[in-house]
Amino acid sequence: MKFSFTSLAVVALATSVAADGWFGSAHRAAYNKWHETELERWLSDHSVPYPKAADRKDLQDLVQQNWESNVVKPYNSWDAKQLSNYITSKGYEVKKGTEKNTQSLIEQIQGYWTQTEAQANDAYGDVKSWVFDTWTTSQLKSFLDYHHIPNPSPRTRDSLLTTVRSNYADIAKKAGETAAYPGDWIYSQWADSDLKTWLDERGVPVPQPSTRDKLIASIRRNAYLASNKASAAYSSATSSAAGAQQSLSDALLESWSDSQIKEWADKNGLKVPQGSRRNELIALPASTTLV
Repeated sequence: MKFSFTSLAVVALATSVAADGWFGSAHRAAYNKWHETELERWLSDHSVPYPKAADRKDLQDLVQQNWESNVVKPYNSWDAKQLSNYITSKGYEVKKGTEKNTQSLIEQIQGYWTQTEAQANDAYGDVKSWVFDTWTTSQLKSFLDYHHIPNPSPRTRDSLLTTVRSNYADIAKKAGETAAYPGDWIYSQWADSDLKTWLDERGVPVPQPSTRDKLIASIRRNAYLASNKASAAYSSATSSAAGAQQSLSDALLESWSDSQIKEWADKNGLKVPQGSRRNELIALPASTTLV
């Protein structure tokens, strides 16, 4: 069998490409397409120092070096309380005597962590698909109103979420903002108290001093995981309700935002009193038997 020079060149190139990892995760990473501003924002959010005069390649290399420990395996930077909360939220028990031992807690999480680098890259390649998942209905509506986007009809949380996602890129473009790893502008309608509430509801430590930029940075760091946890918790609750009678656990409820509790109640025919506080919302499904 004869090979032409062209065929041999193609084979050699393919071998070289595979060896260099061109088809590897590093070259498919979402941050490869980020603007310099977004690379700097990500590094700042994750407390990774970078030279002010760094060029784009240097910034991208720094993100790559810190990507796994902060995005693929974010638990590496959690404190003991966050680690323990995550373990219990997944239905596991913290090993006795390890409650304050971060390294031991990390090792426990590593045993059942399923997030892969490919999944993280896919997610950060389409931020709009999850960054709004934990927003309340009023926050979604406010975002659309501020950017002069007509509200959908009927105006449900699902329809608002779909409208926000479908208009997100155009909104960012018109505002002259980056969208791949969004800046503070995305939370411009949120009061500082809203930012703190979001963190508190999910057991994320509020940064001290709690300046607005630090609050938003903390939300950006935790939004993807919060979306995953909310989705998993909701799926678990709705599937378990289909075939058996049981009450929702406190740990499960604590992982939901107020809007998710209200949404669950609505789908299960439970009336939510106007102006209900968070503790009242949690008590509502917790004391109700699912049939």
